Amino acid sequence: MTTSRPKRLGLFGGTFNPIHYGHLRTAEEVTEALELTRLWFIPAALPPHKTGRLIPPFETRLEMTRLAVGRHSRITVSDIEGRRPGKSYSIETLRQVREEYGRDWELYFILGLDSILEITTWKDYAELFTLCHFVVLDRPGYDRGQLEAVLRREVHPQFQPLPDAAGFQHPGGAKVYFLATTLMDISATRIRGLVGQRCSIRYLLPERVRRYIIKNKLYL
Repeated sequence: MTTSRPKRLGLFGGTFNPIHYGHLRTAEEVTEALELTRLWFIPAALPPHKTGRLIPPFETRLEMTRLAVGRHSRITVSDIEGRRPGKSYSIETLRQVREEYGRDWELYFILGLDSILEITTWKDYAELFTLCHFVVLDRPGYDRGQLEAVLRREVHPQFQPLPDAAGFQHPGGAKVYFLATTLMDISATRIRGLVGQRCSIRYLLPERVRRYIIKNKLYL
């Protein structure tokens, strides 16, 4: 008797202001490495950590993300945070996805090492580890060795290392995986700066997104 593999959903949130090839290649590699059934790009409607500056409307960033992804058999774009009022807290998104999809799906929350090291600034952060696994992406200038202390001190003292330094496991079962992906020295901040200086952003992001930015005079 064979048992069916659980369905796996990756959740890749961000401002995507704008989305670029670094985001897209990461999504492709995570989907392959974890054999995800689906991966959602989830643009934040009202990012709680980025209230100090103006950003384009949610609909604008959603459209750029859709243009970038195009048609893909496993990767798509979700407007889940735009359908909910108020700030876009990850815990509320995870609660909603878990409620709608039940326990038949394994959830994998994708974020950078820099972000998880600041997990205590997130709303209801300890509950996150009861709802999903984490996929932690390397970031230049950040050391994986810092994470164990943060998890044990701030989330649960009984986090245990996974074999082969692959990550850590919460006593409730949730895993925190390290995943090395192709590091591209591309940033949304740099792209916005280039547009503001009226310099080329060709080959930093998909051509359809570049044309959308120019047509709508974004970042000028």
